[in-house]
Amino acid sequence: MKKLLSLLLAMGLATSLAGCGTTATASSASSTEPTAASSTAEATAESTEAAADSDLAYIQGKGKMVIGYTVYEPMNYTDAQGNFAGFDTELARAVCKELGVEAEFVEINWDTKEVELSGKSIDCIWNGLTITKDREDTMAMTKPYVQNAQVVVMKADAAYTDTASLVGKTVVAEMGSAGEETVQGDENLAQAEYIAKGVQTDCLMEVKAGTADAAVLDLTLANAMIGEGTDYADLAIKDRLSVEEYGVAFRQGSDTRDAVNAAFTTLAADGTMATLAEKYGLDLAE
Repeated sequence: MKKLLSLLLAMGLATSLAGCGTTATASSASSTEPTAASSTAEATAESTEAAADSDLAYIQGKGKMVIGYTVYEPMNYTDAQGNFAGFDTELARAVCKELGVEAEFVEINWDTKEVELSGKSIDCIWNGLTITKDREDTMAMTKPYVQNAQVVVMKADAAYTDTASLVGKTVVAEMGSAGEETVQGDENLAQAEYIAKGVQTDCLMEVKAGTADAAVLDLTLANAMIGEGTDYADLAIKDRLSVEEYGVAFRQGSDTRDAVNAAFTTLAADGTMATLAEKYGLDLAE
């Protein structure tokens, strides 16, 4: 009887050990092989992270591109019929159509444009923005799309030979603009009494009123706003000081910049950009 009991106990112990071994093996397998559910979750997380890193996905997810601008004829302005118009206005709408989003225009303070861009209150600065190295270092700039220049505007009957004619005179330009950089970088204009204004149209008003001798501002604006048939018929362009190019600025690292560059290529090929340039009297960048 004792032998029989010993045999039964031994068999039970063997069975118990075998069962433990099977459980351990199964547990080990389940810890090393991912389930279908965990794989799906990981893929979703990776996709969400990629979308979060894409500025274009962010804009397309909203269904609109918020465009920061200031009133600057002929780029962005309200025409005589009360319509919001301009070269940049129409081009931005055409590009947004290519990207499958709406264009929403928000007037900004030019002095804080970079802050508004990085803070995502706007998605881009699209307003006759001159491409400079400093801007390319801090923002994602598109390829050039319009060529511009800084010009000296004075009363049509004012005497002018070159910038030396303005030494000791009062010169105005828009604060933070390429015009201001031109004044500060010219050895003669640096000897003028310089006054910074909030917008370029204020510069024209100062010259017209006689409170400034000259304004340094964009050729594009000067062509649109001075001369016969305008409110500044007594003003004239006296000199071209520097050639520059316009680009659109996006957040640093933004993939929207590349998408807009591709849209520019499409709109140049189908003639849209050339038609707009002729309409608003601008020169396209080469």
